[in-house]
Amino acid sequence: MRLRRIGAVLAVTAMSAGLAACGGDKTYATVADKIKEGKTVVVGTKWDQPSLGLKKGTAPEGFDVDVAKYVVKELAGGADDVDITWKESASSNREAFLANGTVDIIFASYSITDSRKQKVTFGGPYIVAHQDVMVRGDDAAIAKPTDLAGKRICQAAGSNSYKRITDPPPDGELNLDAQLVGAANYSECVAKLGGNNLDAVTTDDLILAGFATQTGGNFKILGQPFTDEKYGVGLKKGDTKTCEAVNAAITKMYQDGTAQQLFAKWFGKAQGLTAPTAAPTFEPCA
Repeated sequence: MRLRRIGAVLAVTAMSAGLAACGGDKTYATVADKIKEGKTVVVGTKWDQPSLGLKKGTAPEGFDVDVAKYVVKELAGGADDVDITWKESASSNREAFLANGTVDIIFASYSITDSRKQKVTFGGPYIVAHQDVMVRGDDAAIAKPTDLAGKRICQAAGSNSYKRITDPPPDGELNLDAQLVGAANYSECVAKLGGNNLDAVTTDDLILAGFATQTGGNFKILGQPFTDEKYGVGLKKGDTKTCEAVNAAITKMYQDGTAQQLFAKWFGKAQGLTAPTAAPTFEPCA
């Protein structure tokens, strides 16, 4: 699959008549049409999350990136000639990037929530992660999630993970009086954890596993997951045609064994993770 250089300027502004094709004035009603007919797409991923979306050289790599490549190819009818431009999409700007046309589609550890479904159409989920807790390797004081009461935990911009600790149901989970320490993203959270500027990072186990593997044993994951985090494919609100095509591609990805192979490739060395065996139950395309 041919990849355009990162940061290339594309004419992808969302228009009432559809999506503008790169370098031309033709518009497409859906992202699926743009991929199949225009052979171009802007894909949003994380660039700071090891094993999921981490920029290496001119492009990101990781599980989310490989899933994106597979889905784009399927939406193109199996063709390898789609030009992909990768765009960093942090938790704090994902909704805005979809709404204003900065990206066409997002694969970025994007948990499907009721509040986000008001603004975004989600394909998938393509995998279900589970929130867990990561602490420094020598920390014996935090052994379970409820030990976070009174502790300093990271609040990554745009992420809802901290609410699972501090808020009661239905939005939260544990309703603990923890101290919040702000950070721009989870790579900054991990840096602050290593610098003893906070006590724990709590978010999806797949995100934590990537960082724990990258740091070579400086951190440990408690291995006590307490939520389901459904990673969806983000689309501009209302693009149900592309959503349905994405779901068909994800179904095929599990049926032909690619999903399991990608999970083993990126998370096979992580302890405490269970490899998926079948596609998750999809959310309605709306």
